[in-house]
Amino acid sequence: MELEKKVLSLLESDAKMSIKTIATILEQDEERITDILAKLEQDKVILGYNTIIDWDKLGVDGVTAMIDVKLVPEREVGFNRTAERISRFPEVRCVYLMSGTYDLSVTVQGETMKDIAWFVSHKLSTIDQVQSTVTHFVLKRYKQDNFIFEEPQQDRRLVVSP
Repeated sequence: MELEKKVLSLLESDAKMSIKTIATILEQDEERITDILAKLEQDKVILGYNTIIDWDKLGVDGVTAMIDVKLVPEREVGFNRTAERISRFPEVRCVYLMSGTYDLSVTVQGETMKDIAWFVSHKLSTIDQVQSTVTHFVLKRYKQDNFIFEEPQQDRRLVVSP
């Protein structure tokens, strides 16, 4: 299990890392790493491989919103059935069960703010278990999944001393 954790840690930092590189770093043969990855994928430990893209640099507009959702839990299943239902909407990127005032945190992607508003009013709020929502629009991404989007700017203010 320790070797699997090391493989996963390497892939989490760089999903493009080759099997050969992983094997070299961990001092293992490539066939062993290939077998480990196949088993982790089969067991659904590795669910997929993502790329973090700075769409702003390509001039691609889009809107991301984080929606806090307060639910009425269902008998026998709590929040699970409602969270799974919300997860199936194509606009939804992430769904988390949270502690605190709201039960779920839902991350949604759309082309415009109107798309997000339509999602909340026509899809999310129409679910019987949903009591209330609070929508927060992302204005700027600074860091996502350990990737910083912009290098820190040099402080250009004049130094003033007494």
